[in-house]
Amino acid sequence: MKTKSDQKVEQSAGVDHRRRNVMKAMAGAAAVGAFAPGALFAPGIARAQSKFRFKLGISLPVSHPNPKNLTLAVGKILEATDGRLSIEVFPGGQLGSDTDMLSQVRSGALEMFSTAGGVWGTLIPACSINGLAFAWPNSETLWAAYDGDLGGYLRKQFEPLGLVAQNKIWDHGFRMMTTGSKPITKPEDLAGLKFRVPNSPMAVSLFEMLGASPTNINFGELYTALQTGLVDGQENPAVLIEAGKLYEVQKYCALTSHMWDGFWIVSNKSRWDSLPEDIRATASRIFDEQADIERKELAELSVSTIETLKGHGMVFNDVDPAPFREKLKTAGFYSKWKTSFGDEAWGLLEKYAGPLG
Repeated sequence: MKTKSDQKVEQSAGVDHRRRNVMKAMAGAAAVGAFAPGALFAPGIARAQSKFRFKLGISLPVSHPNPKNLTLAVGKILEATDGRLSIEVFPGGQLGSDTDMLSQVRSGALEMFSTAGGVWGTLIPACSINGLAFAWPNSETLWAAYDGDLGGYLRKQFEPLGLVAQNKIWDHGFRMMTTGSKPITKPEDLAGLKFRVPNSPMAVSLFEMLGASPTNINFGELYTALQTGLVDGQENPAVLIEAGKLYEVQKYCALTSHMWDGFWIVSNKSRWDSLPEDIRATASRIFDEQADIERKELAELSVSTIETLKGHGMVFNDVDPAPFREKLKTAGFYSKWKTSFGDEAWGLLEKYAGPLG
């Protein structure tokens, strides 16, 4: 029979063995790190000579909470798998545009890719449902839907395309409307305004039905477009309004929360299935745990960013969503998108958000 002393020795040896495995994986970085100068790793962890090495592409800049938390997650995965799975995060579109990376992950040239539901919607229409205008009364309802039946339904839609989505979607924030000349308090305030929107059919139809004139302009050109009067207003999450210094060319900001978007982490199914089951389970668990951390961090950042924008002179106002929702209902916005998403996805949306149209 083993004594308590013997058991302690064995436990200590096991811990030392695990640490040595991780350190050996990390030590391989010096030999191979030069081949991936743009990749991100957890602090102190470089590219490892692991049995399984994946790349994860994302278009968001490195300063955004999403890539930052992805980097922390893959560091935890490297350690928890004893260095067997190394995932390199490539932020800022280093591996190509969203369209490029979408093609790469489907072909298996890229193992993992994270992008917004609106982008996935080009392949899976129902994935765009998160951006339905004025659908979400609050974050609690949103997370209940996406961590519940609606999220489960959407994840299944990836499977026929040879893709696997992680359980939890990551936050990209609610969007708000800014203008230079007057505040937006009711739908009529948008009439005739030239409004910059993303290249999204839903966003275009939303602002058309609210009476504005939507225009697609790259975010990198938006500041100049607002400065020169090419457009009168725009809509984005607070973090991007601050990052783009749009407060310098926009005076008013309406807290409309009119659309929300989130980022799915999706893997090529063949590459994902090539991992042993225990590694897949560990990676998924850590991605989900980090998703909760990222959601909380982005929510806190959004609040603090609004205070920062106020300090820059922006004037904020709350908005009653009911008149906007009623105008869209009358204009046929909800019936149009219900047809696009299908009865099942729409029913799951209304299960959490309530009747929309």
